[in-house]
Amino acid sequence: MKNEGDTPRAVTMRDVAQAAGVSVSTVSHVVNNTGARIGRDARERVRRAIEELGYRPNAMAKNLVKGGSRFLGLVADAIASTPFAGQIIHGAQDEAWQHGYVLLVANTEGNEEAEASAISMMLEHKVRGILYSTWYHRAVDLPAGLAEADTVLVNCYSMNGAVSAVVPDESAGGHDATRMLLAEGHRRIAFLNTRTPSPARDGRLDGYRRALDAAGLPFDPDLVVDVQPDQEGGYAAVDQVLAMRATAVFCHNDRVAMGLYDGVRDRGLRVPDDLSVVGFDNQEVIAAHLRPALSTVALPHYELGRRGVRVLLGLDMPEAGTGPLAVDCPSVPRHSITRPSES
Repeated sequence: MKNEGDTPRAVTMRDVAQAAGVSVSTVSHVVNNTGARIGRDARERVRRAIEELGYRPNAMAKNLVKGGSRFLGLVADAIASTPFAGQIIHGAQDEAWQHGYVLLVANTEGNEEAEASAISMMLEHKVRGILYSTWYHRAVDLPAGLAEADTVLVNCYSMNGAVSAVVPDESAGGHDATRMLLAEGHRRIAFLNTRTPSPARDGRLDGYRRALDAAGLPFDPDLVVDVQPDQEGGYAAVDQVLAMRATAVFCHNDRVAMGLYDGVRDRGLRVPDDLSVVGFDNQEVIAAHLRPALSTVALPHYELGRRGVRVLLGLDMPEAGTGPLAVDCPSVPRHSITRPSES
């Protein structure tokens, strides 16, 4: 029972959804007029519930940023359950604490309903802003509820570029991976790229080509092989790589490199004596424990989370018109590279 003077609880999207008999996501689409396909009847029920309950979306809109909240939100599709990508949370959390903020984390496993509920919950807590992150680098369609808060995308980006984003510099990473092999004297370098369309596929290929060009070497498309981005893909490409007479291979990721190792060993050859290999990602459970340990390029997950918070707080600002803020992917040299035997 309420006592006199009690402050009434603010009406939330969840309250409106329950009253209208629809999902939180549907309410968010109606409130933000996103253009999503919602039936006339459902749209009318939502509007009626908003009016009857007195829901005021602007009460939780961007002007809450000025209200002094010490919470930041992070909504992720799967990074909490992905070992190396979970570093995004750690980086964001550490940077948030540095500036007196507490990070609220919601891992949605890509479920749209859970995503909408998580965003609604964070708005109810009057977060200072929200980081929206994916476990692999890709373009995303923004959930409607993010229109109600300052938002920074982490490890992903919007196609129209309307929302600030922090992403790995795939091209620079591909350049540095190739340069590690060039520095040891390799001139015939194969590239096992993923056949799955993605920013990683395009960026790492661009970096490979730029590194060859900087070394005065022509790009040979016959040295580029599209494979499944996993161990089986690397294993299946071994005979093709050997037939090319390549002395070194840049692999799209560490799992492809692991398969390549297996195929080389099964043919009585050795890494790096017969073939130097570089991976990408720095999945330490793979890269550091292969024999020999795999030279690779690290995806900067911790730094992505940290920089995302800094952009959200206005401490780092991407240059206008330059697209997402690109974060360096550091090289991790180990023992899978040596000079080619003919040099």
